[in-house]
Amino acid sequence: ADENDSRSEENVDENENMWTRIKLWLCWSWTYLWGVWFLLIVFLLWILRTPLRLRENINYSAMVMSSLSPKFYVALTGTSSLISGVILMFEWLYYRRYGQSFIESISVRYLSPILGGSDTPTTTPDCKVWRNPMNLFRGAEYARYREATRHSALTVYDVDLTAQDHQAFFSREQDLESENQANAIMYKAWREKKDKSRIELAEKALAVDPNCVSALVLLAEEKAQTILEVEKLFKHAHRSAESQLKRMQQMVREGHRESISDLHQRRETNLCVYIRRRLAMCARKLGRYREAAKLMKDLIKEFPLMNVLNVHENLVEVLLEMQAYSEVQQVLAKYDDISLPKSATICYTVALLKARSVCEKFSPENASRRGLSPTEVTAVDAIHRAVEFNPHVPKYLLEQKSVVLPPEHILKRGDSEAVAYAFNHLQHWKRVEGALTLLHCTWEGAFRLIPYPLEKGHLFHPYPACTENADRELLPCEPQDYCIVCWMHCMEIAVLVRRKN
Repeated sequence: ADENDSRSEENVDENENMWTRIKLWLCWSWTYLWGVWFLLIVFLLWILRTPLRLRENINYSAMVMSSLSPKFYVALTGTSSLISGVILMFEWLYYRRYGQSFIESISVRYLSPILGGSDTPTTTPDCKVWRNPMNLFRGAEYARYREATRHSALTVYDVDLTAQDHQAFFSREQDLESENQANAIMYKAWREKKDKSRIELAEKALAVDPNCVSALVLLAEEKAQTILEVEKLFKHAHRSAESQLKRMQQMVREGHRESISDLHQRRETNLCVYIRRRLAMCARKLGRYREAAKLMKDLIKEFPLMNVLNVHENLVEVLLEMQAYSEVQQVLAKYDDISLPKSATICYTVALLKARSVCEKFSPENASRRGLSPTEVTAVDAIHRAVEFNPHVPKYLLEQKSVVLPPEHILKRGDSEAVAYAFNHLQHWKRVEGALTLLHCTWEGAFRLIPYPLEKGHLFHPYPACTENADRELLPCEPQDYCIVCWMHCMEIAVLVRRKN
């Protein structure tokens, strides 16, 4: 039986080698097939030269060409010049609007694959979607907006991605077999699609275990209606998570490490980091900026490898709100490194700080008359760098496009990232007098350095062509229905004023 199997395998290998040779021979033959076609056409013309009267037709065409008057050539030249001028004007307008040549883009996109210019498939690659580090609270902000406007600011795709993140972050399969029934209930809760079902299961788990951290986190994210309620629930969750983590570390020090899995310990650590970050965001939303900055700095110091949460972007926004520009510069010096992933927050904050040093004295008329100074050139280069990374941001900062509620996930260099950045940082650009004027005058100049952003970049990789489809899944279909009039911030201020009174 073994000999028969080996013989059948050898036969299969021989057949595969034969088919491979045939394919290679066909590919080689197609390379020189054009020469065979050329010789065949020449041979047919030679055979059919008498029936087709080739010599007489050639002599007649030569006689017609020699009898044409100069007016014909003048008309032909004028017509061709007019057509060329129209094509040139269309090319110039297309280049001004899209930053690339229409003819070249058509040839690269459609003709090159047909003519064999590219062996790679033309399928659109998948773009990586990131968790929005400044994402809002589902119950205290998104749900209130939905109740006020009868529109949902989150797409189904975005909500599904958040559910996957929560399942990976807060639950594990061993919870189903846990002695604590609350963990088994929360394992089911994180997999429920309906908001009401998740909240009901979380309340049920909290009734079983009043200190269930996962249940407290879910209720803080999705049930609490104000930031004060969110903060209260997260503080309770933080006390419970800290005590569980300390108990676990104590067991490890006493030599009971085999009873605690690495996955369980990682889950508890993730919970503590997540809760502390959300507490810092609550403090920032309630106006306690110094407390928020301290919490975020402590997180970065204690967990430097937790880059998935991008806490440094939260810290940059808080420091900008405090107008602590020197501290912002220190954070950027650490994270604006060539080896670290970039974001719109990093690139545009660098541009804002560069613009801040020159925008007070900047004037478009003076710049066009005397040219740019070295510091102004540095600021313009920073703006061009930021625009190359994400070209969607300037239109939101200049309020040429409506700002919408940011999604819970963003696509780096995409429209969703631009929405999230403008929602949180537009006020910082407005606070720096003249910064938006400098941006308005210079941002379009970035496309002179990258006339073909989809094919070749200047400081970054070419702009990904797959962002449009991913952004369509992350952002609402009709952005005009989701315009922000700062209603949420006004409501929070009103609540605080009422409590003080």
